[in-house]
Amino acid sequence: MKNTSHNIRTHRTAIASATVRVSNPDTITAISDASMPDVFATSRIAAIMAVKRTGDTIPDSHSFPIDYAEVHHRIEGLDIVIEVEVQAISKTGITLEALHGASVAALTVYDRLKKIDKGMEITGIRIIKSKGGKDQYTDNPSSPVRTAVLVCSDSIAAGTKEDFSGKAIISKLEKLAIELVDYSVIPDEVEIIRKKVRSLCEVQASLIIITGGTGLSDRDVTPEAIRPLFDREIPGIAEAIRSYGQEHMPYAMLSRSLAGLIGKTLVLALPGSTRGAAESMDALFPYLLHYFKVMEHAPHD
Repeated sequence: MKNTSHNIRTHRTAIASATVRVSNPDTITAISDASMPDVFATSRIAAIMAVKRTGDTIPDSHSFPIDYAEVHHRIEGLDIVIEVEVQAISKTGITLEALHGASVAALTVYDRLKKIDKGMEITGIRIIKSKGGKDQYTDNPSSPVRTAVLVCSDSIAAGTKEDFSGKAIISKLEKLAIELVDYSVIPDEVEIIRKKVRSLCEVQASLIIITGGTGLSDRDVTPEAIRPLFDREIPGIAEAIRSYGQEHMPYAMLSRSLAGLIGKTLVLALPGSTRGAAESMDALFPYLLHYFKVMEHAPHD
């Protein structure tokens, strides 16, 4: 079973179809004149039940709440076309649920009609629409996102500890094909942090990702250092980091992560732990790249 624990929940929609092809027009007539009652009603109930029980039937599928399921039947010549729509706010795709529902709906129609038509066949089980998930929210700016990673840590700057958080962030950036233009380690000093951030803005870094100094010790001063530099703070980014982190680690509530704009440069301050930094990247990317896509089309002064 695929690990989806690092996915974020998104609104997903899937529509699947299946076709029951009857062998003679009399079968269609029997449905239309109600001599075979409740064929479609029974098929609809069976499909909805199947959608909700997919996780109990398909070994590697996940179980999660379904927010909406509907079934539609239509007759086209000798074909009974079934469409099943499923919606859910989920960490994983719902195409399998829609396919399962359409398959069982078709099997139920077949079962109801088999005593009057021995020549039916089920065909065309397929997905006709799928929407939602990470792929939907992936924006690829046409210009490179020039990114700097800044590690704030007294011990790493002194050489007594190795940096893992910054390297975890860089690993995530590499998978996204985001350009790294600077990687630095500095101590937890307000003026040193401010000087480094200003210098990165001056060389037109598009994105500055800081890890460390967002906790509650006396030496955790990253928020105090960078908040006065912001032209605009972006609370939603920090909220997303903490909300995502809270699902994985209750201590995430103690983080003072923040984000904002210095001119057009987006600055993020992430936790200093390796796990906190990596999970923050999972919470924000690739969705955060939408900012740079928007800025490409924004009017310039």
